[in-house]
Amino acid sequence: MGDTPRLVASDIDGTLIRDDRTLSPRTADVLARLTVRGTPVVLVTGRPVRWLQMVYDQLTEPLPAVCANGAVVYDPVRDEVLRADPLAPQHLAEVARRLRAEVPDISFAVEVLDSREMRHEAHYPLRWDADHDRIRPVETPEELLSVPAVKLLARAGEQDPDTFVELIGAAVAGLAEATHSSYSGLVEISAAGVTKAAGLDWYCDRLGVAAADVLAFGDMPNDVPMLSWAGRGVAVANAHPAVLAVADEVIGANSEDGVAAYLEKIFGVD
Repeated sequence: MGDTPRLVASDIDGTLIRDDRTLSPRTADVLARLTVRGTPVVLVTGRPVRWLQMVYDQLTEPLPAVCANGAVVYDPVRDEVLRADPLAPQHLAEVARRLRAEVPDISFAVEVLDSREMRHEAHYPLRWDADHDRIRPVETPEELLSVPAVKLLARAGEQDPDTFVELIGAAVAGLAEATHSSYSGLVEISAAGVTKAAGLDWYCDRLGVAAADVLAFGDMPNDVPMLSWAGRGVAVANAHPAVLAVADEVIGANSEDGVAAYLEKIFGVD
């Protein structure tokens, strides 16, 4: 990579925003300054589209996003999905079959309609967005798996996330991708070949930006493909060991405006 990256890509949770899910004024300001200068900034996240507004509300202008771990590329200005790469129903069914055989007490949810809606089995444990009007239970497993899904979510009680994702990944090898972005035991499953790196690569190709000219930030295992792909992959200090292991550099933690401080230094923005 040259001295000045041509595009900045950043994960959201645990990287760009603080642990209370707020974006610091300093971070919002530096992202706005880069955009005004003509440097594209892209959010690359495991979040679904429906979870982006709470971030956009804290930005000067909404930023394009690669969502659902690379399965959805979203233009917030037009509220338009530019690309979606979901698991087809037949693949969903096979993944679910393999995982139920491996983990009998597993429960599932799916992100559908380009991640604007989530459907879940009755016994799937919901978290902080349980009352969202786009989240609803299904009556049968067949209904859950009947439409294309940009992400299949799997839980099975309390699990060590790294051990659980390794188990899930082995079970779906060759059919789907498995990763995680939290410490709650949630495994996120995408179509084969779908990663943050793949989604960002598609978007960068659209802009004519090479991987070597991309500066990327992340903190969790779902960021590893993106940080490995980018010309410069940077981990925040609070990152998972797998991310620290592949990063070209390690910066301040998300709670310390690590990304903002680094961008100010690299781009001479203050």
